[in-house]
Amino acid sequence: MRSIRVRILAILAVLVIAGVGAWQLLPSDEVKKDPITVGTTDEVTSLDPAGAYDAGSWAMYSNIYQSLMTFKSGAIVPEPDAAESCGFIGQKLQTYQCKLRDDLTFASGRKVTAADVEYSIERMIRIKTDVGPSVLFPSLKNVVSEGRTITFNLSSRDATFPQKLATGAGSIVDRDQYPADKLRTGNMVDGSGPYILKSYEPGIKAELVPNPKYKGALKETGVPVDVRYYKQSDDLLAAWKSGQIDVTHRQLPPATLADLDPGDPDLHITEADSAEIRNMVFNVRPGAPLANKKVRQAIASIIDRGPLVTDVYKGTVEPLYSLIPQGYIGHSTPFFDDYPTPDPARARKLMEEAGVQIPLHINFAYRADDAYTKETAELRRQLEANGLFKVSVKAVEWQKFQKGYAAGKYDAYTVGWLPDYPDPDTFSQPLVGRDTSLHNGYTSKRMDQLISATLQYSDRSRTAGDFKDLQALVGEDVPLVPLWQKKDYVVSTTEVSGSQYLSDGTGIWRLWELNWI
Repeated sequence: MRSIRVRILAILAVLVIAGVGAWQLLPSDEVKKDPITVGTTDEVTSLDPAGAYDAGSWAMYSNIYQSLMTFKSGAIVPEPDAAESCGFIGQKLQTYQCKLRDDLTFASGRKVTAADVEYSIERMIRIKTDVGPSVLFPSLKNVVSEGRTITFNLSSRDATFPQKLATGAGSIVDRDQYPADKLRTGNMVDGSGPYILKSYEPGIKAELVPNPKYKGALKETGVPVDVRYYKQSDDLLAAWKSGQIDVTHRQLPPATLADLDPGDPDLHITEADSAEIRNMVFNVRPGAPLANKKVRQAIASIIDRGPLVTDVYKGTVEPLYSLIPQGYIGHSTPFFDDYPTPDPARARKLMEEAGVQIPLHINFAYRADDAYTKETAELRRQLEANGLFKVSVKAVEWQKFQKGYAAGKYDAYTVGWLPDYPDPDTFSQPLVGRDTSLHNGYTSKRMDQLISATLQYSDRSRTAGDFKDLQALVGEDVPLVPLWQKKDYVVSTTEVSGSQYLSDGTGIWRLWELNWI
């Protein structure tokens, strides 16, 4: 979905197409009435916001549900959406209070109340699915609603709490339609976002129409949009070439992206710096082949990011040497400092010190996709090149893959990550903190202490030192190995305006920005 900085480079979209005049951003007198069709390889795990914590699902949530707070494109501070106002009470950063707008209705017509907000958040935490977002709120004690006021009581300081409320985890649902203790089934949605989900075929198509009852931070709610889902990048490319879609995002094949010409008069191309990262994650549960830290350090000593960047991804990604990407407070490079170049001799020594059998047999899983198949083949080649590991690989369909790594079925697996909000905490607590969303068995009291320390300050620049210490600990414990940081590409036909605002490198999908020229 990174060093000490005053800016957040990863969140700012950089328009690289030349000569886009103001006339291209304004609709003509004869605007088309057809839906704009957007193609993606992302997948919606669940339409229920208590049941998913992934890019495809949250992209949908940002359009069909409202949260109390939201982020404008490029902003680092959230602003009210379903709320009229929000803020911490006192200086302890342990009580956060919002006043709900009085003019909100669900698409069904029922009024949105503070009780719905309380219900939505507490329900999500109570259900606590393996692939859900409850991990974002480890310090939330309770939610209390009274009239239009909602009060969140925290067990410890959390300066990032407003940002977390602005994510898909803060989605407000109709308490009359969503069961209290289990996920809602079926393809129906009851939200108050800028779009209504008219119809949905899992893995195939979502039809969205503007919600005439929407009230919130947006001034306009856009035009009808059809989202088409594709299993593979090559499938998306075929649909694009045949004219079936008007906008592509996440993700055309790397070779295609690398060959895009910003000067092509038949395309609008937006290339943005992004904070999307990809990690190789290790199952560190006791008894697992990679439970020994020295074995994981050996892998870190072997990995060569160069072939991934140049050969597999054709320069559309950059090498990443830390958990926290470039452009974020506290970014450092422990995996470059500690493992500057591939060192097979060092890796062998670490394996011998670990006392494991050489070659060590491990299984390696990844989400089934053409690009990831090539990536996995290269990683396997590197691991096996010097006889230290014997790797069996397995491509797994996305939802089965999520459940598989949550259950500890894989010794190693690769997972991409998009920021939930523009703060380095989005790369710490969910990935290496208590109850990590990666479900790899990693726990560390020192890590939890460092994460807690980073949440103490509203002035986020004061967290830089703690985040550097946190990243150094990741480099030492190696629960994962950072691989790359991605550039974000949106490609559209010249008939569509606003595609440069669709994504800013985060998980928010601003479909309402799209229009016909």
